[in-house]
Amino acid sequence: MPWHLPEDLKHFKAVTMGHPIIMGRRTWEALPKRPLPGRPNHVVSSREAGTWSNGAFVSRDLPDIETDAWIIGGAQLYEATIDEVDVIERTLIDAHLAAAIGRNAVFAPRLTEDFKMSSDTDWLTSSTGLRYRFQRFERI
Repeated sequence: MPWHLPEDLKHFKAVTMGHPIIMGRRTWEALPKRPLPGRPNHVVSSREAGTWSNGAFVSRDLPDIETDAWIIGGAQLYEATIDEVDVIERTLIDAHLAAAIGRNAVFAPRLTEDFKMSSDTDWLTSSTGLRYRFQRFERI
């Protein structure tokens, strides 16, 4: 990510701790520390499990998880699961990032009218100076 927002990392940890997290291989490989502690890490990949995936459960398809789980990226998983999820946590950052990201930008799918915002913080200022806000959407 082209920004550093410690408050977002803290929020992410609070939301996902104790719940399974599901991600694509590139998201897994982008994690600074693997696996993320305190939650089962599931990686969806066409690659066979190996040393690259130590600490993760690897499957070719979305795992069948009986409890609430969080999809944490990337774009293909967001797109594939948008019709199945009930809750979306979103962090808005008040910054123009097009030049920093360029053509490698990855975007989550647009939210449809199937979701309604259930919480929204005021704009907050990070210890890094960036303005941000947390939003939660729930399927109606």
